[in-house]
Amino acid sequence: MEWYNGSMKIFKKSQADTQSNETQGRLLAVGDIHGCREQLEKLMSKVQPTAEDRIVFLGDYVDRGPDSRGVLDYLIAFGRRFPRSVFLKGNHEEMFLDFIAGRNQLIYYSNGGESTLEQYREGSKLRIPRAHLDFLENLETFYETDRFIFVHAGLRPGIPLGEQHPRDMLWIRDDFLFTAYNWGKKVVFGHTPRSDVLFSRNKIGLDTGAVYGRILSCCDVENETCWQA
Repeated sequence: MEWYNGSMKIFKKSQADTQSNETQGRLLAVGDIHGCREQLEKLMSKVQPTAEDRIVFLGDYVDRGPDSRGVLDYLIAFGRRFPRSVFLKGNHEEMFLDFIAGRNQLIYYSNGGESTLEQYREGSKLRIPRAHLDFLENLETFYETDRFIFVHAGLRPGIPLGEQHPRDMLWIRDDFLFTAYNWGKKVVFGHTPRSDVLFSRNKIGLDTGAVYGRILSCCDVENETCWQA
């Protein structure tokens, strides 16, 4: 696993997004969880979300970690409690759905899917609750506000948001990570694990490698303050 080093910076709050101003809540984003339910629960106990907040989960809820099924249970319940939450699709959710549909199954095994499948096996059969399938099938590819674009992996430089290919939004790495291209809004993303949160002129990167023994991160993207567990 290759790690991209980032530095932590704290900035004073600037003008908030229109959506956040309407509710007076925070605009928050959570990085890749990968089955780390215990860390997710600890993180949310620090964040203390309210009904006015909008929390965007950036995808990769399943695989590699110890409790992917428990993470989905938690997020489904969280969405009921906090209906302004936004749940994005990660490449691991796409691979899980492909596996269920009988597609690309060896690819899923090679990317940490076995730990997830074991949690749904009953004897020789795979039994996935309808609520989990509904959750996975209704994940968004991106979310946009006046000042931010939220996406799992990133965006391809030089292409407007409306013309981006879904595969890039779920899988892209270097072409996005090392560009200074300005999409007109800051891009908040996960997917590529780092030693800490990345803050740059055009990006906020929030996959801080929880499943690799590091930390799970949540960021208030308007003032760039973070909570970690």
